[in-house]
Amino acid sequence: MPDRRRPRSVYSVGTEPDPRFSMANERTALAWVRTGLALIAGGIALTSISAVADLPGFLDIIAVVACLFGGLTALNALVSWQRAERAMRLGEPLPAPVALRWLVGGVVLAAAVLVGFAITQL
Repeated sequence: MPDRRRPRSVYSVGTEPDPRFSMANERTALAWVRTGLALIAGGIALTSISAVADLPGFLDIIAVVACLFGGLTALNALVSWQRAERAMRLGEPLPAPVALRWLVGGVVLAAAVLVGFAITQL
């Protein structure tokens, strides 16, 4: 009986890996999705606080960037899950993480910009 799971680009290749590894891969992807949701929630919170406290529109730009990073992080979770699952099914080495450097760099940059903004407001 053919495998009906999707995406077929993942499940139609190789052999079934140990379920523990597939579940660990899925948990990792879900952790990335939670990180993306947290970035989106932070962006929405920043916009809301900015509107209520009548803060400069500059913070809205930071909020939009946080929301975009959140969406890209969630998209990366799916792509990374697929790449790792395919590699496990084909007995290949696991691919290197792609978004980790970008996410860390973005968070550090956002923190630096917000600290700079806070200092200028004092």
